[in-house]
Amino acid sequence: MDWNLRTAEELAAALRAGEVTSAELTDEAITRIERDDKEINAICVPDFDRARAAARGADQARARGEDRPLLGIPVTVKESYNIAGLPTTWGMPQHRDYVPAEDAVQVSRLKAAGAVVLGKTNVPLGLRDVQSFNELHGTTNNPWDHGRTSGGSSGGSAAALASGFGALSIGSDIGGSLRTPAHFCGVYAHKPTLGLAASRGMVPPSEPALPVDLDLAVVGPMARSARDLTLLLDVMAGPDPLTFGVAHRMTLPPARHDRLRDFRVLVLDEHPLIPTGSAVRAGVNRVADALVDGGARVERHSPLLPDLTEAATLYTQLLFSSSVARFPVEAYEQLRTRAAGLSPHDRSLAAVRLRGMVFSHRDWIEANNRREAHRHGWRLLFAEFDAVVCPITPTPAFPHDHNPDLLERRIDIDGVEYPYLDQLVWAGLATMPGLPATAVPAGRSSEGLPVGVQLIGPLSEDRTPLRLAELLEERIGGFQAPK
Repeated sequence: MDWNLRTAEELAAALRAGEVTSAELTDEAITRIERDDKEINAICVPDFDRARAAARGADQARARGEDRPLLGIPVTVKESYNIAGLPTTWGMPQHRDYVPAEDAVQVSRLKAAGAVVLGKTNVPLGLRDVQSFNELHGTTNNPWDHGRTSGGSSGGSAAALASGFGALSIGSDIGGSLRTPAHFCGVYAHKPTLGLAASRGMVPPSEPALPVDLDLAVVGPMARSARDLTLLLDVMAGPDPLTFGVAHRMTLPPARHDRLRDFRVLVLDEHPLIPTGSAVRAGVNRVADALVDGGARVERHSPLLPDLTEAATLYTQLLFSSSVARFPVEAYEQLRTRAAGLSPHDRSLAAVRLRGMVFSHRDWIEANNRREAHRHGWRLLFAEFDAVVCPITPTPAFPHDHNPDLLERRIDIDGVEYPYLDQLVWAGLATMPGLPATAVPAGRSSEGLPVGVQLIGPLSEDRTPLRLAELLEERIGGFQAPK
């Protein structure tokens, strides 16, 4: 039997029943990677010898009567996480020889749960792209169309899952880096509530792995089923044992509802700053129809929805003000000069990005205060709704574009070109206020490419969008392997 495309839940049941061993699962996964990854290039740092040893250890533990959530299940890890004994480069050539001595906290949690780590998955340079390619490890191709991107920055993880290279993976997200690759590759991902999962050790190479509270950025699970997302989130969630974990224990509230007909859902398919491509709009409508057919209350408009233009502006300001924090002084001064030359009437996202790059601390505090007002707006909305369904990006996976200047790139939406970075506005809708968002498959485009949508849920109620994802999987189907 080919186990490589089975869910983690199915593998766990088979392992418990004695139908297969972890050593067998691991050998099958490694064989598949060695056979197929030459074309996909998802696994940039294999760790097969240690994986086989871990699998043997898992089988021995099970023989002793042990049973942990991920015991014996093969998984992958995004390259940006520290794993002791393996390089962490973030795709940066100058760090090709950096090897951390300690595991990231999430890698430690995976191993404590019994997972077998097959290796690391590819990322873009510095994790700063909607694609995954770098000089060190090359380009990760979309398993559905090798001429297209798998997404970024967790593109290697999404491509690995779609290709059957491990049952689970862990990634990170600040600009849709979990959700966009899942959407492009036809798998599942969950961006947790900001701060829900500790991120220590998911840090640029050679920087100390300190328990820093990051703004906007989260770490989270990726999988081939909605239930597997919940399984892995339960392993990942919780405060850092060096900080709040000293005194706090985390208990996520249950999903608001268990039946589809009890959900109240707001469906969005239009953004004032960028059009939604026809393939993605069809995916949103496919999900909306499934909700209606299941008896859910579905609305298309609500006066409670925070202003989408202001939300995108705030997200862009907060994201890009942090992105240049380590720029050399000379480069920063050049940005200040360019920003000063902007017309005061220019309110384009390109202008917002440039102004955000040279924010003063006072500017940032003002933007953060407006963010808190948005968070309160979302609280009011989620008193009337349980989830919001909307796009992740305006299009399915697009052809590889390796132009080093992201500002020169364009994204084609139904034959019309738009600035490449403008596609981030949908991802930012959940990221800016720190809301949980689950990426789910929603069918395929006319070209046969996967299309996904995101289910945004109430702050700290991650189980609500995750449960809705499970119910939708039952109605419209979920992961399908590339042909």
